[in-house]
Amino acid sequence: MTYCVAIRLDAGILFASDSRTNAGVDHIATFSKMKVFERKDERVMVLLCAGNLSVTQSVTNLLELHKNAEPGRNSIWSVGSLFDVACLVGDALREVNRRDGPYLAQSNIDAGASLILGGQIKGEDQRLFHIYAQGNFIEATYDTIYFQLGESKYGKPVLDRVVTTGTDPADVAKCVLVSFDSTIRSNISVGPPIDMLWYPRDALRVALQKRIEDDNAYFNMLRRGWGAGLRRVFGELPNPDWMG
Repeated sequence: MTYCVAIRLDAGILFASDSRTNAGVDHIATFSKMKVFERKDERVMVLLCAGNLSVTQSVTNLLELHKNAEPGRNSIWSVGSLFDVACLVGDALREVNRRDGPYLAQSNIDAGASLILGGQIKGEDQRLFHIYAQGNFIEATYDTIYFQLGESKYGKPVLDRVVTTGTDPADVAKCVLVSFDSTIRSNISVGPPIDMLWYPRDALRVALQKRIEDDNAYFNMLRRGWGAGLRRVFGELPNPDWMG
């Protein structure tokens, strides 16, 4: 399992993903679920991946091959919109599923995978897409400003209560880390390191990319403070009067 989230703000897009993969409680490994495609001052494209690791790695490798695509062929480096990139990601996902899906099914292995694509190409605004296992996708709007992958239910409540399009990016980063803490506490299959990336609107280059390890001082302070704060506020709320 995994947990990934991307939030489109007025100021830019924040991406975050955990790095834990597991095939049982005794087989834990660390793999980055964030892939960055960047050509400074021209385009920035970020992929977050969840699901079958072999499928998502094959998809990102197919997209990497686009660097060497013959002239005239559409690639993630040549198309003029992020919508077109989302179509290419969906096509790559379908191609991998056609190739590997039947063989995985024979062994009762789930080949499901989904991705989040976000970023900006010069000449258009920043955009954010959720690409489903079937290769189709939806785009973030001002009504729905973020997408999650994997174990989304534990981290969703805090995002819904705090984040709006105008929220300060530093506050959003803090809120996202709290959502990761809630998820990690409730699901053993999600864990650090946490990869975080900040893309400022119209920058056409990544501003910040950071890996937050389990011993990160700020993250541990945040986890302790959030837990203590919840217990304090809970204690201040009155008990239901019908309990006597």
